[in-house]
This record gives sequence, structure tokens and C-alpha cells, in this order.
Amino acid sequence: MTETAQTPAVDRARIAAAVTEALGDVLERDLTGLAPDTELFGELGLDSTGVLDLLLRLEDLTGCEFDTDELEMGHFATVASLTDFVLAETGS
Repeated sequence: MTETAQTPAVDRARIAAAVTEALGDVLERDLTGLAPDTELFGELGLDSTGVLDLLLRLEDLTGCEFDTDELEMGHFATVASLTDFVLAETGS
């Protein structure tokens, strides 16, 4: 059986779904249907403590370990910016 490479759109959709799931778990509410420009801190109420929980949950969901030296607050501005960061870190 041969493996086929996923398209960038499929990878992005998979990572965006993982971001939404992780955010929902951390914030303890249903967040399905988030817009890419939804602000994590301003609109969703994510705080600095939640960032660590969010990263740990994303590591579980994606199988990727994040280098904390690479983290910038800009990565956590919106759903799209966090999705971009996770995509870059997973090499997708």
C-alpha cells in the first residue's frame, strides 16, 4: 500500500480542526465554526495560563512537540495565526 501526500488544504483543515478542538478543551466550551480571524485573547478569553494548556493539548492532538524558545505572542493572536504556527512546526 502506498501513502499519498496530503494536500496543503487538507493539512491546513486538519490543523485548524485540532486548534479548534484544543481551544474548546482548554476553554471548556464548544467552539465549532470559529472564524480564522477570531482573536484568542480578546474574543475567546484565552489567558497566559491557558496558553500552556493549549500547547500541551495541541501536542497531544498533532504529535508535535513545540519548542518554547520559538513561541511568540503573535502566534496566539488569532485562530489563523495559531494554525499557521502549528503547520510550520509540524512541517505540514
